Amino acid sequence: MTLTLYNTLSRRQEPFETVEPGKVKMYYCGVTVYDYCHLGHARACIVWDVVRRYLQFIGYEVRYIQNFTDIDDKILNRARQEHSSMEAVADRFIKAYFEDMARLEIKEADEYPRATHTMNGIQRLIHDLENKGFAYPSDGDVYYAVRQFSEYGKLSGRRLEDMQAGASGRVDVDDPEYQRKRDKVDFALWKAARPGEPAWESPWGAGRPGWHIECSAMVRDRLGDTIDIHTGGEDLIFPHHENEIAQSEAVTGKPLARYWLHNGMVKVDGNKMSKSLGNFTTIRDLLDRGVEPMAVRLFVLMAQYRTPIDFTDEAIADKTNAWHTLKEGLLFGYEYGKKLGWGLGTGAIPVSNLYIKRFQEAVNDDFNFPGGLTVLFELAKQLHREGNILVHQGKTEIPADELKIHWQTLVTLAKVLGLEAKPEVQTSANNGLSDAEIEDLIEQRQAARKARNFAEADRIRNQLQAQGINLIDSADGTRFVKTKNS
Repeated sequence: MTLTLYNTLSRRQEPFETVEPGKVKMYYCGVTVYDYCHLGHARACIVWDVVRRYLQFIGYEVRYIQNFTDIDDKILNRARQEHSSMEAVADRFIKAYFEDMARLEIKEADEYPRATHTMNGIQRLIHDLENKGFAYPSDGDVYYAVRQFSEYGKLSGRRLEDMQAGASGRVDVDDPEYQRKRDKVDFALWKAARPGEPAWESPWGAGRPGWHIECSAMVRDRLGDTIDIHTGGEDLIFPHHENEIAQSEAVTGKPLARYWLHNGMVKVDGNKMSKSLGNFTTIRDLLDRGVEPMAVRLFVLMAQYRTPIDFTDEAIADKTNAWHTLKEGLLFGYEYGKKLGWGLGTGAIPVSNLYIKRFQEAVNDDFNFPGGLTVLFELAKQLHREGNILVHQGKTEIPADELKIHWQTLVTLAKVLGLEAKPEVQTSANNGLSDAEIEDLIEQRQAARKARNFAEADRIRNQLQAQGINLIDSADGTRFVKTKNS
């Protein structure tokens, strides 16, 4: 059951072997913090969160670093629009990022370096590139001489003669400063200060770093010359990751990463998600509409991570139903464990457990999470069936001790995928809530949402849902529907 990964660099699936046995150094190119995170960010963060969880599950010690790009033209433009500062904009959306990720149950990385906190490392790397003949100054700017790096294009498969300047959308090719480059394919490592923009002192004059150099410096500072896994969205393959390789490997002479992994994009009703098309959905907008966080995780994990996925209302409804199936299985022990005579601790699961083996066999094939989920759904449906038999016949067909192992296995494997469910705490002494109590909880939820305490808002909604009370949010407010005696 060897873990094999599709490596973008080699364009094939390879056995996973780490630089240091038993340890994984993993870096994820994080977000540029100028706006709220959208579904594309959600997909990437969920995928790499689960990759990290799985590597830990199979015994690796993982050091996981995720950066924030907190200086960029997009951030500066936002600051100008709001008559604010780059730092204030970045801080606000970093805070929002953590709020959104917490709602999706995404574990925090071991460290979140920021570009503005890595200036020494950035300048040191540029200096090393200049000394080795891979960089040149030009009127306060510093550029990377792409043609000096003979392997340029090895990640993306692009040829220099086919490349177009400004491919990242972060470069204005009509800007007079663009003319300072010796070659149209060269890219900026350092940008000279402009009036009204924040700047840092450097050997080349006051200025700020280019986009690509940030990640190379942060990887080098936090994880060393060569890491095991470098991840990001497929839209970063060129030019960002290609340029990272050129910058880092020109200095160290070593591979920047052994494995390059990229997740596919999110589409909306078959179209690319973009603000210009008006189909841009943020994580908080989606969750504030009442979509369950675990349904979003399933929406991501039930697709192969490298393929595009299409976001539709039907897809979310389907994954919500799927989550309810899993949730019922995850709550089996809390509902029936006492009646079956066993405690609720997950305890140790036998190494020979067939379900564990099948789960690993699936996921070891390039992180095939959909295949792993097949095992979870089989367990959940089996527990659901046994629960029905117990209710109607007073006993189960499968022995109680065996059922406990099945439940423990489901809980354990679901946690690897970040899928967890806990029984709700009842707030009413009787068998149900009165309409007045429900309205009071709805008001508490509204207050929590206004205060941006989304965890509390989700808790109240889940508490009501566990008692058969569904909330429907609309422009006119929130109403409730009772789906069972409550």
